[in-house]
Amino acid sequence: MDAGLDFDLGETMGLLRDSVRDFAANEIAPLAAEADRRGEFPDALWPKLGALGLLGMTVEEAYGGTNLGYLAHVIAMEEISRASASVGLSYGAHSNLCVNQLRRNGTEAQKRRYLPKLVSGEHVGALAMSEPGSGSDVVSMRTRADRKGDHYVLNGSKMWITNGPDADTLVVYAKTEPAAGSKGITAFIVEKGFKGFTTAQKLDKIGMRASDTGIVNFDGVRVPQRFRIGEEGQGFSYQMQQFQEERLWASANALQQMDDCIAETVAYTRERRIFGQPVLHNQSVHFRLAELHADVQCLRALVWRATERYVDGEDVTELASIAKLKAGRLLRVVGDACLQYWGGMGFTWDNPASRLYRDGRLASIGGGADEVMLSVICKHMGTLPGRARA
Repeated sequence: MDAGLDFDLGETMGLLRDSVRDFAANEIAPLAAEADRRGEFPDALWPKLGALGLLGMTVEEAYGGTNLGYLAHVIAMEEISRASASVGLSYGAHSNLCVNQLRRNGTEAQKRRYLPKLVSGEHVGALAMSEPGSGSDVVSMRTRADRKGDHYVLNGSKMWITNGPDADTLVVYAKTEPAAGSKGITAFIVEKGFKGFTTAQKLDKIGMRASDTGIVNFDGVRVPQRFRIGEEGQGFSYQMQQFQEERLWASANALQQMDDCIAETVAYTRERRIFGQPVLHNQSVHFRLAELHADVQCLRALVWRATERYVDGEDVTELASIAKLKAGRLLRVVGDACLQYWGGMGFTWDNPASRLYRDGRLASIGGGADEVMLSVICKHMGTLPGRARA
């Protein structure tokens, strides 16, 4: 990315951005292609991410975190994802969806039990919400947590769980009162060693292949009451706040990927010659690349605007939904356009445009599909009756 387009984040955040950028270039980028081919997350990265303080940037120092706040998390997400979108996805699921949920809503005992090992990278975290029949439609989940005296009995399955095959600690959503709709969902902590908890096959995905994703099953899992997160029936409200953060970091995940793909495509088309001249010399090519570059910068401005407002304590549900909608669609456009300009090389597996083409497709599905984002935006515009499903 052109350094002139970097936002002035102040000295502390600027130093953080430079540090994460160097780490991503030296520790993540060299592993990215092989991890993508193998379809496995490079596990050695977890303690390295922890040692750099990147797994607990929103966590207080008392639990091992650096307490730099959510802005720092978005900066780290953008820089990590430029080296590997897959690593960025697993990083976000761990440090945002799991760690941040526990930090915000966990009891003191829960925080002291789980956060230090999650922040250090000794343990891997995940969030288990989506199910085969209920992805974006959270309220229709079927996993049950029936209260039996001093514990709950958890039954059901969760699918598309990022870090699911590797997680030591999972934040799990289940219905404690099915008839209560959104007010009958509760969040729990489940440890990998709980009897009745199993992981099924790891999913073989077309993109984000270095982010381990799978199915997790709960067959009569006994969860003591002390492992419940927050109040019974408040899980949906906790997740609604979580969605703002998830959609912001999903949007930040896209930015550097697109910047770098466009830059590499410019370099390649400058060297690739057709009919006696570089491909880049065709006005249709360099105008198109310029337009894509402009679109990415517009999205970047939106992401940082929404992040700034969120850090200031505002509700950014609408802005975060707009950012995620545009990020998912722009990833598809940039990946497809750049792949075309690489010609036959663009159709090979390890090409940067083909990887963006594959990895970027998830952004319009995970964390709420495009259609859900449009429903949320319509609700905020006042053009959709009833309650938007976020």
